[in-house]
Amino acid sequence: MTEYSLPAEEYSTLRVSVDQGVANVVIDNPPVNVLGVELMTEVLHFLKTVRDVPSVKVIIFSSAIPDFFIAHVDMTLDPQSAAFAELMEAAPKGLNVFQSVSEAVRNQPQVTIVKLAGIARGGGAEFVTAADMTFAATETAGLAQCEALMGLTPGGSGTQYLTHRLGRNRALEVLLGADLLDAPTAERYGWINRALPAAEIDAFVDRVSRNIAALPDGVIEAAKLAVPPKDLAEGFLREHDAWAGLIARPAAAKLIQGGLERGAQTPEGELRLEGLLRDLWEDVKEPAAG
Repeated sequence: MTEYSLPAEEYSTLRVSVDQGVANVVIDNPPVNVLGVELMTEVLHFLKTVRDVPSVKVIIFSSAIPDFFIAHVDMTLDPQSAAFAELMEAAPKGLNVFQSVSEAVRNQPQVTIVKLAGIARGGGAEFVTAADMTFAATETAGLAQCEALMGLTPGGSGTQYLTHRLGRNRALEVLLGADLLDAPTAERYGWINRALPAAEIDAFVDRVSRNIAALPDGVIEAAKLAVPPKDLAEGFLREHDAWAGLIARPAAAKLIQGGLERGAQTPEGELRLEGLLRDLWEDVKEPAAG
């Protein structure tokens, strides 16, 4: 079978290479790989481009930035921008923009694997959860749904994926506790496949991906047909309504802006994001009714 050739255009936030049926997609959007409009657009474009390419069997997502996979959705994102409007228009019916990115990953016909060496929060954690498999570095990887610390609930599929994968009790712990889970805890909860020593993760993911890519024709398709993604359509609508009702409140805007002013979306601030955001709470508490 002819090896897939990359399109002529170059991506700004992705580095893509293909070898022996395995596409390696390295996310490179410094300083912390925020999930902004450009990254979402390029991820969707790449997934669509290779969707019907039979020589691409496996897609591995990793990061060029050691400390971060995808930090979270860009806190400076302008929902009024033309580029965001294009993403909204292209989103499938019943999904918002952020859910559409997660669902594109979750419904990709190729096997999708995340190699998680750093931190993924918010939309980045939703991206991880959407993948078919995730292997994480024991010493350095971390996962969190941090939206509660910004006065929000997840709006990009996190509530639905986690309830399905972890169960309601642990999903609520992740959503409302809003703590950064290390890789061994994420493995124990069922959020990821395995936690592996950092020194071993590259070789392990390489072996797994090449073994899958070498399977006889039709095996991957049959397996994914037999184990389909759960239909979460009604839950996505509930999730969006919950998120939209909170994003309009003054507290969310104050927390997001305050977080940016105190170092969110900088490498130093992102390494201590939970504490940084919790320090803002006293400043944004709304007075009690009555």
